[in-house]
Amino acid sequence: MAVTLKDVAEKAGVSRSAVSRTFTEGASVSKKTRAKVMSAADLLGYSPNALASSLTTGRTKLIGLISNNFHNPIFLSVFDQFTAGLQERGLRPLLLNLSDEMDTETSLRMMRTYSVDGVIVASSTLPPSFSEAFRDAGVPVVNSFGRHSLSPKVDTLGIDNIEAGRMAAREMIKRGYKRLGFLGGPERATSTQDRLSGFAQEVAGAEGVAMSQSFAKQYSFDAGRAEMVALLKGTPKEAYFCGDDVLSIGALSAIQSAGLKVPDDIGLIGLNDMEMASWQNINLTTIHNPIKQIIRTSIDVIEEMLIDDTRKPQAQLFYCHVVERGTLRPAP
Repeated sequence: MAVTLKDVAEKAGVSRSAVSRTFTEGASVSKKTRAKVMSAADLLGYSPNALASSLTTGRTKLIGLISNNFHNPIFLSVFDQFTAGLQERGLRPLLLNLSDEMDTETSLRMMRTYSVDGVIVASSTLPPSFSEAFRDAGVPVVNSFGRHSLSPKVDTLGIDNIEAGRMAAREMIKRGYKRLGFLGGPERATSTQDRLSGFAQEVAGAEGVAMSQSFAKQYSFDAGRAEMVALLKGTPKEAYFCGDDVLSIGALSAIQSAGLKVPDDIGLIGLNDMEMASWQNINLTTIHNPIKQIIRTSIDVIEEMLIDDTRKPQAQLFYCHVVERGTLRPAP
């Protein structure tokens, strides 16, 4: 039979309320009593019931973790880091997979059903209004990898996607490419829109440089490959900014299947610097996205919000840099 709070109280020689206070965060209990209770709990193998504790404290320590892009393998790493980081802080992640849907009401209803203490929206494609709906419902929310704003309505952490687009174009122009292609993710995604905007701005300011634009159906290998297959049926550009590593890897596969070489025939640059990008058979030149730092800071912010509900929303930008590998010709 499971060890109960009563068993621990009898073993420690204290009251059941003393045991309850020992396992209730912030409750008053003497050091001597705490030591007795913890010793008895260890001997008996007792663990407090999280559900019962939540009824007492009004806190579940559940944090909703929401994303809509499980087609991209980088999110395996993202959720590994998020879940581990939350658990290290004594918080419990509740994962919600939107599967490319943007149904705010369903997501909000589910989070309320489980009485989450807060929500982290881990998405670069959902519109700001998605996260704002949780704020409007009184749920503490952080948008990780979200669209930057100078006057955010919710805490937003991520990179400057417009600058990332500029950065990619500058690298390609610096290496002498004149006919550039933008191969983005879904056209309606905020990250795609911003990366294209920055890319186009940089190209417009460069003499003798022209660009095309195209979009994959989703941020996935298959979508990147399919879009590049279609592009190769026409006259391909000299180099492509794929807007995401997994799109780049799909495009690389299509180029190689067509009997062409990267970067000799077509150059590629991605974005994110996922682990797979560094594999020897891929060796992708890309723009590093400081994902680990964004995740750590996101967890810091949600913790702060659980303590201080008067905290004003902030937008935090994280610096990117180019990682030189082998899918663009060398810079002069």
